[in-house]
Amino acid sequence: MKKHLFPILAAAALLAVWPLTARAADDSMPAVGQAAPTFTLPSQTGKEISLKSFHGKWVVLYFYPKDMTTGCTIEAHNFQRDLTKFEHENAVILGVSVDTVDSHKQFCTKDGLTFHLLADPEHKVVDQYGSLGHFGTMTIANRNTFLINPQGKIVKVWTKVDPSHHSEEVLAALNELKK
Repeated sequence: MKKHLFPILAAAALLAVWPLTARAADDSMPAVGQAAPTFTLPSQTGKEISLKSFHGKWVVLYFYPKDMTTGCTIEAHNFQRDLTKFEHENAVILGVSVDTVDSHKQFCTKDGLTFHLLADPEHKVVDQYGSLGHFGTMTIANRNTFLINPQGKIVKVWTKVDPSHHSEEVLAALNELKK
């Protein structure tokens, strides 16, 4: 083979494989109708929180990139603003990021957040839910949300959400699903 053809063929091979690796990442995300993968993670108080402890309730499981950043603060404030509406619908809100318990504690204190923020610095649950991402050299959680019914099944999935109106979207879907 001529040496000048090798880089072209190598690039073509990489482009042919790239969509397959992108698809594989999407396939790792639990889908609507599946049982929600169970987990236990520490909250901002240090207390261990298990998904199974919310059996019989609706669970809004939202993944977000980083404590105290603009989009994540907006999203958290909106969930906090609507918390009583979620509680009225028998729903709990669980936020998950790769930040530490201490970071979550600071975020909750600074911004008056009273729902559970769960720390996943080892990326176990973030990965389990197909929400592991990268921003430059930082490992983050992608902004995805899973609505889990009282029986523990995923009934709605949002990916790449817009934090400015996501809480309202989730409430609307919850109300629609409960009809």
